[in-house]
Amino acid sequence: MFESLAYALNVTLPISLIILLGVGLKRIGWITDEFAQTGSKLVFNLTLPCLLFVNVSTIQLASQMPVLLLTVAISVATLTFIALHFGAFVLSTQQSRGAFVQGAFRGNLAIVGLALSVSAFGEQALAVASMYLAVLVLPINIFSILTLYYHQAKNPSIRTVVWNVLSNPLAIAILLALVVAAVPIQVPSLIMETGNYLARMTLPLALLCVGASIRWHEFKASGLLYLTIAVKLVFLPLVAVSVGYSCGLQGAELGVLFMMMAAPTAAAAYPMVRSIGGDYHLTAAIIAGSTVLSMFTSTIGLFLLRYFEWV
Repeated sequence: MFESLAYALNVTLPISLIILLGVGLKRIGWITDEFAQTGSKLVFNLTLPCLLFVNVSTIQLASQMPVLLLTVAISVATLTFIALHFGAFVLSTQQSRGAFVQGAFRGNLAIVGLALSVSAFGEQALAVASMYLAVLVLPINIFSILTLYYHQAKNPSIRTVVWNVLSNPLAIAILLALVVAAVPIQVPSLIMETGNYLARMTLPLALLCVGASIRWHEFKASGLLYLTIAVKLVFLPLVAVSVGYSCGLQGAELGVLFMMMAAPTAAAAYPMVRSIGGDYHLTAAIIAGSTVLSMFTSTIGLFLLRYFEWV
């Protein structure tokens, strides 16, 4: 048991410490709000797309595609979205419905999920996690757009939905990488090496910015806030791992499924709520609360998976 606990802590503590370092550096003034905003924009628009392109473009799609993992992940994500989307109608405040749905199912896959997957299972998990992200990022963005528009009583045009998805830098990088991997196209080594340098900046910079963006006053006493966090950090990964294990997933693939599903709510949820409409105060609180509490739930979940020898 102690070996399993040590393993879980060795995985999650470095990630948690970098996030807490971001909190501390913000408190002493070494990181400002402007730095966190600029750094997050740099990660989202440049370094993370480079990371995804470099990893996905070098995958042998025919032999390295984790089909069962992706099938389970898409099925769980889709069914969860449908259940949350229609279940949100029981909420009396219309402004909170879209924020609740997006906050409960849209995880920070690209930063926290990816970092935890690599920390837990090494570089061999990077390709699996990258493919997971490559396949899931498009439907998750589409679901987020649809639920926010729907619960604001607006009818988005197909053009609006398509543009919001295809203009996403992560989607662009993934689509280009899939083309390169499928054809295949020989990318010049100069470009790949430059992309590698940028890619290495992604996780430490992103995690520092996550920590610097946490606002403690957003942990207001709200039943809906903690219900959303419980769905995101406990219910969703529990369902996903149960389904995945019953379908035959084991080892690193089951671990990646857990890490991705247990990731806190994505920071990108906040600007999307503000631009489309909804309770952005609730969204900010969900992001902050799930980010902090995920340090504990990810550790406990990984400990249990390791203890029962599922990973």
